[in-house]
Amino acid sequence: MKKEDLRIVFMGTPDFAVDSLRALVENHYHIVGVITMPDKPMGRHRSTLQQSAVKQYALSVGLPVLQPERLKDEQFLEELRALKADLQIVVAFRMLPEVVWKMPSLGTFNLHAALLPQYRGAAPINWAIINGDTETGVTTFFLTPEIDTGRIILQKHLPIADTDDMETVHDALMKIGSGAVLETVDLLLEGKVNAIPQEQFMREGEELRPAPKIFKETCRIDWHQPTKKIYDFIRGLSPYPAAWTELVDKEGVHQELKIFQSEKILEATELPVGTIRADKNHFDMATEDGFLRILSLQLAGKKRMSAKDFLNGNKQIEEYHAE
Repeated sequence: MKKEDLRIVFMGTPDFAVDSLRALVENHYHIVGVITMPDKPMGRHRSTLQQSAVKQYALSVGLPVLQPERLKDEQFLEELRALKADLQIVVAFRMLPEVVWKMPSLGTFNLHAALLPQYRGAAPINWAIINGDTETGVTTFFLTPEIDTGRIILQKHLPIADTDDMETVHDALMKIGSGAVLETVDLLLEGKVNAIPQEQFMREGEELRPAPKIFKETCRIDWHQPTKKIYDFIRGLSPYPAAWTELVDKEGVHQELKIFQSEKILEATELPVGTIRADKNHFDMATEDGFLRILSLQLAGKKRMSAKDFLNGNKQIEEYHAE
C-alpha cells in the first residue's frame, strides 16, 4: 500500500499528542479523521467550553473531528466505520473498547511514554522520575484488551538527568514520540513489523513498576524520607500537579505550600524532620538524612515565586515547621 492510500484515524487529546499528529500531517500521511474528548466546560460558571489541544490543531489544518461522549455509542461507531480507516493511532487518549481498536485492517497502535512493560498506566513520566530512574523512553505497541500489554513494535530511549523534571522529560518524549509514530507507520506500510510480546522485554528478576493515576493526596511530601527520594518526588511532579506540604505555625494553623524546585543538601543533622532552617537567601527543610533546599514555591492563594522572594515577605519562617 502506498503512503497516500493509507487511511489513518488519529486519537488523542493533550499537547503531548499534537506533536505526533502534526508530524503525520506535515509528512503528508492521509488522516481521514481525528477523535478527541468533548469540549470541557471551564470558568466559574462553567459557561466557557475549552477545546482539547488536539482538536484545536486538527481544525487549524482542516481535519474532520469526532468528539464522542461514549466510545461504544452506536452513532459514533457508525461514523467511525464510515471513515474506512486502515489504521488507528492512539496517543494520550482513553482506553478503547475492543469494537473500536479491532476495526481497522492493520490494527490500532498506541504510543506510550515509557519503556514497556515498565510503567503501565496513566502517569508513566511522573513515576519514572519519582522513582529516580536514569532512563525512560517511548513504546509503540498494538492494542489488546488489557491496558498497555500489547505486543511491542518499537522503542526509543531517553536518558533522564538528575536535574530533569516532569516538564523537560515530557517535552523530550513528545519529540521522540512523534518520530516513533512515523517510523511505526512506515514499518506497517512496508510490511516489516515484527511485534514482540512484552514478556520478552523483561529482565530476569526485574520487578514491574506501575504508573497509576496521580491524585492530590499522592502529591503530599513525606519528610520522613531520604533527601534524594524527596528531591526526585518534587521534580517528578513539577510543574504540574506539584508536590506539596503544609507549613504549621506555633498556633497550629496550617498553610499549603507547593514546591517546584529544590536542591539536595547532604549534611548530617540532628534537627527533627520538617524543621525549617532559613536565612535571607536560603530556605531549607530537614529530612531524614540532611536538608532539602527550596528554590521555587507557591503558597496557597499566592503566585509562584523564588524562595528568596518568599523569604523577603516571610522573615519569621523558622517559627514554622513542615508536615
